[in-house]
Amino acid sequence: MVPLNPSQWEVLSPKLFSVFISDLDDGIKCTLMEFADDTKLGGEADTSEGRATLQEDMERLEEWTNKNLMKFKKDKCKVLHLGKHNPGVQHRLGSTGLGSSSVERDLGFLEDKQLNMSEQCAAAAKKANRMLGCINKGITSRDKEVIIPLHSALVRPHLEYCVQFWSLLYKKEVDRLERVQRRATKMIKGL
Repeated sequence: MVPLNPSQWEVLSPKLFSVFISDLDDGIKCTLMEFADDTKLGGEADTSEGRATLQEDMERLEEWTNKNLMKFKKDKCKVLHLGKHNPGVQHRLGSTGLGSSSVERDLGFLEDKQLNMSEQCAAAAKKANRMLGCINKGITSRDKEVIIPLHSALVRPHLEYCVQFWSLLYKKEVDRLERVQRRATKMIKGL
């Protein structure tokens, strides 16, 4: 057997971890999503049966971690109650009650309990404005040939990330994103 060097472990470790947790979803009735080192459990909690199923699945997950000598970081585990008429039932992971959250980040995308995109829009505008500030302070040239490629490479990705999921319902959200674009335009000499 050939020993592995550290660079080979960097490639193998995510695959080995995936193999190790491949039986995590055995017996789970709700939706379980696994992303590298992140696990999300989702289900309908509008009926007592749905809430019971969700709690049973959390107990199965806790049993799996105990059996496989792993632990969830319970202080990072949060419940996002979606919908207007959600009763907001307290859930447990093992003996620990899980806190609820009004906004959660999912793969870099902010979603709130009303599925409103205001938080995502504000965060995107803030990041884009920060990047424009760096360009403004760091680049002395204001020529179109310099600013437009920097804007395209460094600012627009923040404004366009997950844009397929955004349905900007409010004029204030559209205005917030357009202000970033106007600020970038004003940086270009002659426009």
